[in-house]
Amino acid sequence: VQLQASGGGLVQAGGSLRLSCAASGRTFGRYVGWFRQAPGKERVFVAAVSWTDGRTYYGDSVKGRATISRDNAKNTVYLQVNSVKPEDTAVYYCAAGTVVTYQPHHYDYWGQGTQVTVSS
Repeated sequence: VQLQASGGGLVQAGGSLRLSCAASGRTFGRYVGWFRQAPGKERVFVAAVSWTDGRTYYGDSVKGRATISRDNAKNTVYLQVNSVKPEDTAVYYCAAGTVVTYQPHHYDYWGQGTQVTVSS
């Protein structure tokens, strides 16, 4: 499985960000998740979606503000976060694995990361 993350950039606080993760290879039966990592901090779970049935999972930091979705025809997973805050600033990574978990080391495949900066 190969993953290509895109969509990062500079966003004003209170606005929205939308990231894309284009997948190739065997995605059926896997979960695709988003993690983020701020400078000097650990990689943190943001959200995940089941490629099989579309079930979604969210981390506490974005719960109520984020929507993760998948487009089977485009083999792409999207992450939208609304009402962004400066603390949402991080490199965002998409990852794929066979289980859904908050632990990054359980994910087998990773995209290259995309920088999101939220200005106050």
